Amino acid sequence: MSTISTHILDTASGRPAEGMHVQLERMENGGWTPMFEGTTNADGRVTDLAPNGISPGIHRMTFGTGDYHRAQGVAGFYPQVRVCFEIGATDEHYHVPLLISPFGFSTYRGS
Repeated sequence: MSTISTHILDTASGRPAEGMHVQLERMENGGWTPMFEGTTNADGRVTDLAPNGISPGIHRMTFGTGDYHRAQGVAGFYPQVRVCFEIGATDEHYHVPLLISPFGFSTYRGS
């Protein structure tokens, strides 16, 4: 079974985004089913979003960027960032990093 993780970097401060809420969901029967939610650690990571593994299909991560920026005393533009992706292989590690600033974000498939 595949595994999945995320790492969030605050590019405005040059630091990991500690304390950001992250939710992982899976598309099932035309709707989203919650799989996991947690908070990033001091290194801006949630290392195992699916402790029992992740199966093929369409998934999404929702990042609580608005709450994170407010906690930093910064006004941001994006209250949430949602990243939708498809898991294909069943024996790979999937890493979904997020680079954030108050007025922008970027993501890619990491390793």
